[in-house]
Amino acid sequence: MRSRRSLVTVLVSVLVSVLTLTFLHPATAAAKAPQPSQASQPVQTSRGWVHYVALGDSYTSGPLIPFQRLDPLGCLRSTQNYPSVVARGLDRTVLTDVSCAGADTGDMTQRQEVTLGYNRPQFDALRSDTDLVTVGIGGNDYGVFGSIISTCPGLRDSDPTGNPCQKHFTVDGVDTLKAAIAETRKDVEAVLDGVRKRSPEATILLIGYPRIAPPSGTCPDILPFADGDYAWLNDIEETLNAALASAAANNGTATFVDTYPASLGHDACADHAWIQGQHINPIGAANYHPNRRGMEGVAEVILDHLAARGW
Repeated sequence: MRSRRSLVTVLVSVLVSVLTLTFLHPATAAAKAPQPSQASQPVQTSRGWVHYVALGDSYTSGPLIPFQRLDPLGCLRSTQNYPSVVARGLDRTVLTDVSCAGADTGDMTQRQEVTLGYNRPQFDALRSDTDLVTVGIGGNDYGVFGSIISTCPGLRDSDPTGNPCQKHFTVDGVDTLKAAIAETRKDVEAVLDGVRKRSPEATILLIGYPRIAPPSGTCPDILPFADGDYAWLNDIEETLNAALASAAANNGTATFVDTYPASLGHDACADHAWIQGQHINPIGAANYHPNRRGMEGVAEVILDHLAARGW
């Protein structure tokens, strides 16, 4: 887990250095926030959501996307992340967003230490009358996401046209990250069971991860992986999303919302990318994380999912 925690520490340091120039306290940010996009326009559903709780990691919280909330600052939680956009798109819905950068499934029930404070166990936000829950978790379990971004770029020069990162994580013919993801599925199942126990009447949506790499081609200046590792990165992401889909199916009361297909053509290499590349944008997005366009895209998938089912 060390790699994911250190990444969060770096991001917080960047955030603090530009806070007074760019990011505002939520009360101030609300007055100056840009006009909502089409994705955040209210949708008509047969059910009026009253209490919406968002659980998740940095792909939910939105590191460095303006405007950043201060409760706590170390969670790198944006007022323009997908839970915020979804809440604006649902009529008369009150959002409780407790997502936090660096979170894994264990942080649902345990206090998460972050720079300049801590985030309470995310399950503390759930109530018996909570009627909508989105869960975006799993990428940090067993250090999968952190291991990839901390290791793969450094291996590119050793074999630029090969797949050195895939080889690095393959031991005795076994892809160790895929093996870890198999365990993640079990952990996510436990999370979904915990949500259902605490909020028995809630609609529970397990949100998948959007595409990072293109299906073909490379862009080493933006995504500095060896050429052959692009396909492997896609395979890892697809394996993770498949594990999440299985977790939702095994739970039986949660629904998996797949954002991977909608993100086709919006990978880190694309002109209208949903994902920031290797370089941190201190006033826009953390490296290898969704930008505001990506958050709006994910929110649109969720809103379309709710509307299609008349929820």
